[in-house]
Amino acid sequence: MIPVTAITHSLSGQAWRWRGGNMDMGHGLRGPADDIVNQLLLSRGVTIDELERHRRPTLREFLPDPSIFRDMDIAAARLADAVLQGEAITIYGDYDVDGATSAALLILLLRDLGVTAGHYIPDRLLEGYGPSGEALVRLAQAGSQLIVTVDCGAMAHEALAMAAAEGVDVIVVDHHKCSAELPRATALVNPNRLDEDDEAAAHGHLAAVGVAFLLAVATVRELRARGWFESRKAPDLMNLLDLVALGTVADVAQLRGLNRALVSQGLKIMARRENIGLSALIDASRLNRAPTCSDLGFALGPRINAGGRVGEATLGVRLLTTQDPEEAREISALLSQLNEERRAIEQEVQEAAESQLAAQHNRAVMVLSGRGWHPGVIGIVAGRIKERTGKPTLVIALDADENGKGKGSGRSITGVDLGAAIIAAREAGLLVAGGGHAMACGLTVSPDQLQDLADWLDARLSRDVTRAQASQSLLLDLSLSPGGLTPELVESLEAAGPFGVGWPGPRVAVGPVRLVKADLVGTDHVRMIAAGSDGRSFKAIAFRAAQTEMGQALLHGSKGRQLWLAGRAKIDDWGSRPAAELHVEDAAFAD
Repeated sequence: MIPVTAITHSLSGQAWRWRGGNMDMGHGLRGPADDIVNQLLLSRGVTIDELERHRRPTLREFLPDPSIFRDMDIAAARLADAVLQGEAITIYGDYDVDGATSAALLILLLRDLGVTAGHYIPDRLLEGYGPSGEALVRLAQAGSQLIVTVDCGAMAHEALAMAAAEGVDVIVVDHHKCSAELPRATALVNPNRLDEDDEAAAHGHLAAVGVAFLLAVATVRELRARGWFESRKAPDLMNLLDLVALGTVADVAQLRGLNRALVSQGLKIMARRENIGLSALIDASRLNRAPTCSDLGFALGPRINAGGRVGEATLGVRLLTTQDPEEAREISALLSQLNEERRAIEQEVQEAAESQLAAQHNRAVMVLSGRGWHPGVIGIVAGRIKERTGKPTLVIALDADENGKGKGSGRSITGVDLGAAIIAAREAGLLVAGGGHAMACGLTVSPDQLQDLADWLDARLSRDVTRAQASQSLLLDLSLSPGGLTPELVESLEAAGPFGVGWPGPRVAVGPVRLVKADLVGTDHVRMIAAGSDGRSFKAIAFRAAQTEMGQALLHGSKGRQLWLAGRAKIDDWGSRPAAELHVEDAAFAD
């Protein structure tokens, strides 16, 4: 038997390292839960004097003064003017969850302020990402006096110039990377502006819905200063945090600092089920408990996304702003149906994209493309292939017309800024359009420039990818024997949440164990029962692992051998009593 710290090459080819100090729980849970929570916080970069603040992240502790962001006060003043004068306002959102929740948040805010705002969500296939100049002009001609773009607009120079020429004011609320030259707008609020001060730029990890929430705070403050609430009740902005939590998690924003406070408090609001549409969506997702962070990313978010991917782009905003329970139930059911359709389409595109991998095994960046691929699922497929290959991945859907453009979506690995590379590629003339942030991007490319783009990205990012891959290892928080894997331990670990990108969930190593049973469940999941020398056993499952080297070893090569299993400890509540199980991410032989 070997200690986990001696594992230099696991079944997935990784070394195992301690994230922080080793909390050895070989004989079960020791000491108060507070000790585990503090250890988890310290290992995620929290200083000792900041422990209490991060143990219970609240807005009181983490919310900045919105005025630190450039153009925030201008945007709040213009919105306040529109409210006081009863102007016609349209919220122009993106078609993903972040865009839908951002739009819904401002619509609900304005409703509470006595203004009925319209919304416009572009069609992914017909209009593509970002504000279209033609759409902005049509909205102005239809009577909109103020347009607020959310989760888009930071790079929409031509479209915003057309809106300005039409005489309509546009406020941009975004979080995507900006170029040095900003588009023409009444205000552009984005913590990722290159001219932001350090204090504001430190919040560059916010999703667009987080930026929209800060604009809501600033607008209410502005209206209060003008006496608007002397004869009317001010809106309770805390009630909007369920939307902020959903958009933040679904957009895979880093859950640190302010984001962690927004999600932590937003989950509490969501548990009250006061938003009619969200409540119906929770029911449609068959959740019989308060949603968790994982539910936002894997149950609720994908359903809202399905509307923009393979259905009607406005479904998400309509659901999140409806006041009619029956309409909410109908939209939720439709979104669930569309989500199933999305899964089938996604599987077809993924299989086609994976067939191209062998020809690109020497590439630092996977650039995969095909005609007829559905643009609504390419982002998901890019994420799947990125996980499989460990490399940044672009998946591009080419128009059926040979001269048509390709719509692409990309996902990156930690340490490789794909969004910045795509912006640079656009500036180099390799793209029709493109932008994004460090971990994700979107682009439009001409088919005849695909090879040049792939070569350019390979040359630009190869060193970054090599460096990132060399530093990859499986980081563990504690080790324990099977007897230490208990529901009480899981509860203690979860107290350091919410967890997500930038604030990783605790990973435990359990062992040494022998597999009593290992079989295939579903299409490619490996289900196991593991037992240790302490006489205790537990259930484990490795999702989407059957075709990997690790999965094959677990299924066929582990008989009679001792193993360490590493992954996330979870509660299995299917039986009469809750039990702890392990969601396996890696494994290593212990003999």
